[in-house]
Amino acid sequence: MANLFETFQLGDLQLSNRIVMSPLTRARAGAGDVPTALMAEYYQQRASAGLLISEATNVSPLSRPFDRAPGLFTQAQVEGWRQVTSGVHDVGGKIFAQLWHGGRIGAMGLLDWQQPLSPSGFNDDVESLHVWGLLHNENYVRVSATPSRAMTVEDVHSTIGEYKQAAVNALEAGFDGVEVHAANGYLPHQFLSAHVNRRVDQYGGTVANRTRFLEEIIDAVGEVMPLSRVGVRVSPYTNYNSALDDQVPQLYSHVADVMQARGVGYLHIADVNGWYGAPDLDKIMDIVAGRYRGVIIANGGLSVEKAKTLVQDQTVPLVAFGRYFIANPDLVERIRTGAPLNELNERELYGRGTEGYTDYPML
Repeated sequence: MANLFETFQLGDLQLSNRIVMSPLTRARAGAGDVPTALMAEYYQQRASAGLLISEATNVSPLSRPFDRAPGLFTQAQVEGWRQVTSGVHDVGGKIFAQLWHGGRIGAMGLLDWQQPLSPSGFNDDVESLHVWGLLHNENYVRVSATPSRAMTVEDVHSTIGEYKQAAVNALEAGFDGVEVHAANGYLPHQFLSAHVNRRVDQYGGTVANRTRFLEEIIDAVGEVMPLSRVGVRVSPYTNYNSALDDQVPQLYSHVADVMQARGVGYLHIADVNGWYGAPDLDKIMDIVAGRYRGVIIANGGLSVEKAKTLVQDQTVPLVAFGRYFIANPDLVERIRTGAPLNELNERELYGRGTEGYTDYPML
């Protein structure tokens, strides 16, 4: 019977335990969206996790749903991330970069006055999209999204190339692998969603066509690194950013088949509704388990006891915590010893500096 503190073999990487730190947007990057020494301290504090997954990291200047989120598209950003990965590796940790494109989740003021991109220019719900900006007074606030424009096929191919280049940059920066963010209503999820994706070409319509954009991203990244070092994050039932679908079982059965056929390193399930007392993990597992036979990471509102049970029962081999890791840099040791957990400082989740970021007490 497995437990959270056993080692785990993820492809050719040995993880020191079964506990993963999920990607957590914290908006502490410096000018030019360059990772800072403070970010390096933050990740190194939490490197006792078996695997760290970086905060969502923009692959393009036309991404940026959150102001001061880091990027992986300039040399300065690569060098900034190198100090992060070096710090993690110095204490024996492993870290993947989460590759992110906001697509229609954007505002021209954050995109150098360019219009956000989307699969088909669907903007009926623009007022419900989650875009965040940093004010001059250092308050971090939600801002109005700008209506998007439909991507041409050339735009699609160019964007896939940006993911590939971001993967190249991730390796140069010292990351151990990458995770493609295909959840929470961001660009790959927008292509998956029949509600948002109204295209009538090879990237829209059928389930297979709507999955094509994600498939081609995976194939492009696979030209850069072994797919055993590539993960994909999905959130099939969330209504966050309105990437809805009325064919969830059919769609994510196909996504699971694609992941299996390509030998992707892991499938990261973001059960967003689990945070609101209505978990979908069992439904999602019913869809993907058996079709995708690789590593599954469960995430979303998990208690420590639930996480232990999922691993002990071999429902999943890895579990990811987010908010617990924000407030508890030494979460692994606290779980191991049964120590109490620090409370989360929600006011300081985004922007600002050390407060609510690197100042949480450790045992």
